[in-house]
Amino acid sequence: MLPQLNSVKGIHPGAILKRELKKRNLKAIDLANSIKEYPQTINAITKEKRGINPKLSIKLGDYFEIEREYFMLLQASFEVKSSINEIIKNPFEGKVRPSLFWDTDFNKLDFIGNKRSIIQRILERGNEVEIELLINIYGLSVIREEVSQKLNSVHPNFSKNLKKYILSD
Repeated sequence: MLPQLNSVKGIHPGAILKRELKKRNLKAIDLANSIKEYPQTINAITKEKRGINPKLSIKLGDYFEIEREYFMLLQASFEVKSSINEIIKNPFEGKVRPSLFWDTDFNKLDFIGNKRSIIQRILERGNEVEIELLINIYGLSVIREEVSQKLNSVHPNFSKNLKKYILSD
């Protein structure tokens, strides 16, 4: 059984298709033959090198006995997430010291998914310019919400910077 759309939004439809084929002990070529599609197309999709088009979504929906638009909606949500990630790929690039994130590959940070850690790190170790940039990128309301959710920091600058930049009004 395929997962609910809400639980897999943003995931490439090929990853979902690949998992479903494995669960059903089905080969891509067998699926391709069943739905009268080229095996190369199904393979490219399961390797996440190609997307789903509306006609294929209908065929897959009929084959798996689910809504015909299921795979098309997955494709759309994947493309939206990819576009968001591209737009805000790295809003801090060239504006914060790389040593601030010494323990991670700065270019691979997910600035939405890891915002709590990023906020904490910059409040702990950032200078005035970096903290102001943090506020400009995330906004005070988002930062306040994140710090209210129990950020555990014992770094002495965290509390000082929190009071000075975030909680002061």
